[in-house]
Amino acid sequence: MSGILDGKRILITGVLMESSIAFHAAKVAQEQGAEVILTAFPRPTLTERIARKLPKPAKVIELDVTDQEHLDRLAGLVRDELGSLDGVVHSIGFAPQDALGGNFLNTPFESVATAMHVSAFSLKSLAMACKPLMSEGGSIVGLTFDAQYAWPQYDWMGPAKAALEATSRYLARDLGKDGLRCNLISAGPLRSMAAKSIPGFEELADVWNTRAPLAWDMNDPEPAGRGIVALLSDFFPRTTGEIIHVDSGVHMMGA
Repeated sequence: MSGILDGKRILITGVLMESSIAFHAAKVAQEQGAEVILTAFPRPTLTERIARKLPKPAKVIELDVTDQEHLDRLAGLVRDELGSLDGVVHSIGFAPQDALGGNFLNTPFESVATAMHVSAFSLKSLAMACKPLMSEGGSIVGLTFDAQYAWPQYDWMGPAKAALEATSRYLARDLGKDGLRCNLISAGPLRSMAAKSIPGFEELADVWNTRAPLAWDMNDPEPAGRGIVALLSDFFPRTTGEIIHVDSGVHMMGA
């Protein structure tokens, strides 16, 4: 039986651990027939070790999305491996510790600027770096954490995710003429490396214990990975600028 990504070539960022959403996106993408290439920073060797747990081998390229030299060389490196791309997954986010954990009112602009650059502006940077490889169109998929609310402990990552969501909409507007779709998956909280960097993460995650209509498992990133793969496929040919929630329904609950 053929998969929904048969013949697709996909670049995936953010595979840091087996618990990463990006790892499960890569795993499901391969199971659905895609050729996958990974990027990593700052430790490509760590990603190479994790990549050995995927169903098929995957090349790892070092990529710092805040380094223009890295971005400029990306298309050539990917072209050497895959020839072209049909899809890109942006699974990148970072905020300094003083921008998280209840320090919102005291965070210096330098830390806010770092969070915005790495977590939001990088979606545009990555899309433009990969655009020369997507002359036949394709799908760009990013990851957000519902930015319409102010979450406990999340602090400046909230505005950074709001900027990411706006960036995705503007990319959808400006890249549509080239046949490129840009959408986001808004996943519920997961015990990933990103979660470990958030002081008081359990307080944030506890919302899902009381408000999720569908049971939410913080140890299971695969549903989010499947959502990414669905958006990478041709099953959403006219969907762009959208945010698909994979959060067991918390986003639509009132009081």
